Amino acid sequence: MRLASHPASGINGSVAETADIWFDPACPYSWITTRWLLEAAMVRPIETRWHVLSLAALNEGRDDDPEDDPEGYLWLPARVCAAVVEHAGQEALGRFYTALGTRVHERGEMGPRSLPDALEESGLPAELAAAAESAKYDDAIRASTAEGIGKVGPHVGTPIVAVGERAFFGPVMSQIPRGEDAGRLWDGTLLVAGVPGFHELKGRPHAEPDFS
Repeated sequence: MRLASHPASGINGSVAETADIWFDPACPYSWITTRWLLEAAMVRPIETRWHVLSLAALNEGRDDDPEDDPEGYLWLPARVCAAVVEHAGQEALGRFYTALGTRVHERGEMGPRSLPDALEESGLPAELAAAAESAKYDDAIRASTAEGIGKVGPHVGTPIVAVGERAFFGPVMSQIPRGEDAGRLWDGTLLVAGVPGFHELKGRPHAEPDFS
């Protein structure tokens, strides 16, 4: 799937809306939501801006471990994402995340070469992969996570999408809507999120992710 969203003039000359999305690169449901957003951007005037929301940072200081991550794996890809933002900006983060997520989530290829290979595919220095083993970017990750959570509240996780004053958690899906289905979901989600006093909408229990 191509990554580029529509130019500022949007589709058929319409003005594009900016969608800021906060995601954890290790979360398969975040991956599905971001792929839906890119699908929607093919049929709706949407400009996407990418931000890191780390579940490792979000859960710091808790007595329990809701992500079952005692080794701190979740920090590793998030650190490289933060390094990419510092080195090349948010658009580059989108490219890197697509390259990494295709490997990890869709192909199940998480190994020593996953991070450097995804960086190289994205036109970025493979040396940025070394950030995974350093705490240098942890404060930046915490700040980005706090910014995203601040859009909705501490009761949510990843992903978070904000479009102007409208912000929401999710939508969390097990399949990626395509084409006009993605556009209709975008329309409906913005409609619901824009209702004064809106708090929560839930569907069926989680199913296993399907990336087809």
